[in-house]
Amino acid sequence: MKPLILPFYAKLAIILFSVIALGYLAIIGQTILAPLLTSFLLALLLLPLANTLEKRCRFSRSLAAIISVLIMIAFISGIMYFLANQLTDLWQDWPLLKQQAELSFHDVQIWISRTFHINAHKQLDYLKNSADSALATSATVLGATLLTLSSTFLFLSFLLLFTFFILNYRRILFTFLNSVFAEQHKEKVSEIVQRIQYIIKKYITGLFLQMFIVTLMMVLILWILGVKYAMLLGLIAGIFNIIPYIGIFTALLISAVITFATAGAAKMLLVILAFVGVHAIDGNILMPLVVGSKVKINALFAFIGIVVGEMLWGISGMFLCIPYLAMLKIIFDRIDQLKPWGILLSGEEKPRRKRRSYQITKKIRLEEQE
Repeated sequence: MKPLILPFYAKLAIILFSVIALGYLAIIGQTILAPLLTSFLLALLLLPLANTLEKRCRFSRSLAAIISVLIMIAFISGIMYFLANQLTDLWQDWPLLKQQAELSFHDVQIWISRTFHINAHKQLDYLKNSADSALATSATVLGATLLTLSSTFLFLSFLLLFTFFILNYRRILFTFLNSVFAEQHKEKVSEIVQRIQYIIKKYITGLFLQMFIVTLMMVLILWILGVKYAMLLGLIAGIFNIIPYIGIFTALLISAVITFATAGAAKMLLVILAFVGVHAIDGNILMPLVVGSKVKINALFAFIGIVVGEMLWGISGMFLCIPYLAMLKIIFDRIDQLKPWGILLSGEEKPRRKRRSYQITKKIRLEEQE
């Protein structure tokens, strides 16, 4: 039978229709799909632990999956507990922050009056009108906040359940993938699955290690600078650094505002310089050494993916876009008809060079990943 060859405009129409349909399904299925895709990444990260408990400790698969999930819960709960304690200290100093903010606002008010010749009464009238508008929509904001909290608890509940189920039924899922495709494609499917498992596990592990190192560096630098809430701001910098490109600037904005309210403009400038320096070290040294270049997605499509992910699913979409773009690239590179799309996602090929290495101690040596 002669294969059907479609003209370019027909292929383009089918591709556009498929993209729109998938985007619509992603939006209406966010409640299920967002925790499911996140759970898949966590399951890949916990897979070595579950296999160890199953083989060496002779646990059943269900028990090994439960223990792995409980260890993950304990780790995340520890971070949340520490963050909550830091936020409690910040809340206790709220009157001081409010007083400092009022003094800063008064200085800004004087500068606006001198520079733009707008007297204080007009500035206060503008702020009063803005406040009235904000109060008029306060009920809507409160309702949206409560809805966000309930959605977060629902997301976490689904996340834990899906992680357990994926770990428990992982062999059934792999058997299903092998059964779906024809016999001649089974070897390629197995290769793609193994490659995805290797790259995503390495990416997520490196990402958490990178988060830890960035947090440690920021806490140390902010402590040396004498910045209040150095632990909190360092932890915010490390956590937000998980989100590529946008995360570090969001953490910078939060830290700059808190530092300005507690220590003034001079200390805020030092904090901004510290963030820029740590970000430069992170991008040029930590990322190649710790995370490596395994996820070879060019910056253009990585940024587009982050924006689209935020539009679809918010923060969870921003986090998920890079690893799933990497999965798509692995699939594209191994299917002949889709190789052009893999080329589109990849970065420019650079000539091979000698890998950099750093001697930390006599026994510890960091070498750049391939």
